Amino acid sequence: MTEHVYIEDIAAYEGKEVTLKGWLYNKTDKGKLQFLLVRDGTGVIQAVVFEDDVSPEMFEAAQTVTQESSLIVTGTVREDRRAPGGYELTANDVEIVQLAEDYPITPKEHGVEFLMDRRHLWLRSSRQHAILRVRAEVVRAIRDWLDSHGFVNLDTPILTPSSCEDTTTLFDTDYFGDRAYLTQSGQLYNEAHIMSFGKVYCFGPTFRAEKSKTRRHLMEFWMVEPEMAWADLDECMRVEEELVSYIVQTTLKNRAEELKTLERDTTLLAKVAPPFPRLTYDSAVEILHRDGVSIEWGDDFGAPHEVALAEHFEKPVFVHHYPTQCKAFYMEFDPERPEVCLSVDLLATEGYGEIIGGGQRTASYEYLEQQVKQLGISRQAYEWYLDLRRYGSVPHSGFGLGLERTVAWICGVKHIRETIPFPRMLGRMYP
Repeated sequence: MTEHVYIEDIAAYEGKEVTLKGWLYNKTDKGKLQFLLVRDGTGVIQAVVFEDDVSPEMFEAAQTVTQESSLIVTGTVREDRRAPGGYELTANDVEIVQLAEDYPITPKEHGVEFLMDRRHLWLRSSRQHAILRVRAEVVRAIRDWLDSHGFVNLDTPILTPSSCEDTTTLFDTDYFGDRAYLTQSGQLYNEAHIMSFGKVYCFGPTFRAEKSKTRRHLMEFWMVEPEMAWADLDECMRVEEELVSYIVQTTLKNRAEELKTLERDTTLLAKVAPPFPRLTYDSAVEILHRDGVSIEWGDDFGAPHEVALAEHFEKPVFVHHYPTQCKAFYMEFDPERPEVCLSVDLLATEGYGEIIGGGQRTASYEYLEQQVKQLGISRQAYEWYLDLRRYGSVPHSGFGLGLERTVAWICGVKHIRETIPFPRMLGRMYP
């Protein structure tokens, strides 16, 4: 029986007979020759079916097979630099497993809504396949770097009794008579983890009920959140720049073909290496004012501000020491200047904006208790979080990296909807 192989391994089988199992990506009819482009999830290869080499039934199958039909092709592998991937298959057997009829996504131009309604099929396109292969590489790089640098992966709850940052963007649900929320972040639970493990991270879906239709927002997105005991703001930034540099360089190396498919100019990505430039919030505001970008001191940055700032740099840039009033209640304040806190955002190049938010968390029970009171936060919901400052509190820092925004940046994708298999956006929960 001929061995079933995957297209990504085809070079090891030159001159041998193999079997491929996949789907018809495209085909060219040249009369006695049928050129079938077959994909199997690992690559695409051209299978050449010559009328004189196969039975009439098999040649008819090659002639009638349609786009996205599933099929099994057996033949001999031969090198051909003109062929996609540098190899092709001289077929001696073609079997149609299921004939797809009237496949809706054709080579012609389709509107975004049409494609989103058929996202389950759109995933098969070369562009979407390339983006999601990059996504998988980014996930692997994140885990590899953190796992090899002493971080322990611990899971945090999806259902929580309180918010992490913003009570206005919560999805709520009934929890046996009590109100529960889909998590915005695993950070608070990670702060409990570090008191036991030192350095941890969680990696999973997070949810924000933001009524936003921008190209940078999803209702459900994935985030990796490292947290570190005994780490100050400088250490937090050091870890961020090393992690992000590893992610980018690993992806450039291992997914060069996919980035080529996406026609991504990787010139600036190749420069992503420590150290990254650092700006205080005050300095950033000065730059924006010089550029004629409107902002008041004390306001958080939006997309236009982040894009304008990043244009001044060829690497991602840190902006730190934001005003205390525009960051989360648990951020440590600067003891020499309490109106600013030890927070930091990392802004990607080329207009992709913030990909990381984080900073140093307060270690003070008294300050955290004061914040809870002033902001009218439920004391009962956060009693356990206050406990972390009662029993062995230490300086600690952490951050959250948005997976989809990072993938969009690396791929050069303008809208975040293409960076997750099935995006959840305002007004869209199908398919």
